[in-house]
Amino acid sequence: MWAMKGDLGGAGVVTGAILSAARRGAEINVVALAALAENMPSGTAIRPGDVLTTMSGITVEIRSTDAEGRLVLADAVHYAQETYSPEVLIDVATLTGSVGRALGDDYAGIFGRHQPLIDDIAGASKAANEAVWQLPLDDTHFKQIESDYADIKNSGAGSPGASVGAAFIGSFVDEAQVWAHLDIAGVDLLDKARPTVPKGYSGWGVRTLDEYLRRYAANN
Repeated sequence: MWAMKGDLGGAGVVTGAILSAARRGAEINVVALAALAENMPSGTAIRPGDVLTTMSGITVEIRSTDAEGRLVLADAVHYAQETYSPEVLIDVATLTGSVGRALGDDYAGIFGRHQPLIDDIAGASKAANEAVWQLPLDDTHFKQIESDYADIKNSGAGSPGASVGAAFIGSFVDEAQVWAHLDIAGVDLLDKARPTVPKGYSGWGVRTLDEYLRRYAANN
């Protein structure tokens, strides 16, 4: 449990990226949403078997209370679309242990329905020296999270866990929305320092997103 402070990794990265853009006076309209919640047991905490109604109206069967971060992230991506109608939506999360088992601590997983955006982020990550690797996301993974008691379930859908997690978030993203999901759970915590990254929580993704924003602004 001591490492659970890393659960704020995605929120920290998007906050850091927008701060970087602001400090250099980037001429681009960009919004960062940090989905924050107190993760503590209480009399009103979620329980296995509960069915929640999300902001979007999609109902979720709770199969694992440890898959709680995706619940607030689901509301965040829905809110982003409803409030801002973004041209591009990118979410960043320490979503699954599975992504680390698949890619180790050298690559973040990237998922999405829009290949040009994935290619753009991959190019930016290479320039930023923060490697990504595309993992699959297709109809099979969305079918895996179907629930007998709600629209979808938040866990317990089998392998590959990273793709199933991405499908959960993708269930709250309009199919026409240009979107990419970055799962940084394998790269957010380093046991040893690297030339450009200190030991500990890495902030992986700030440089990638900043580079992506630079390129986006230059091309639009």
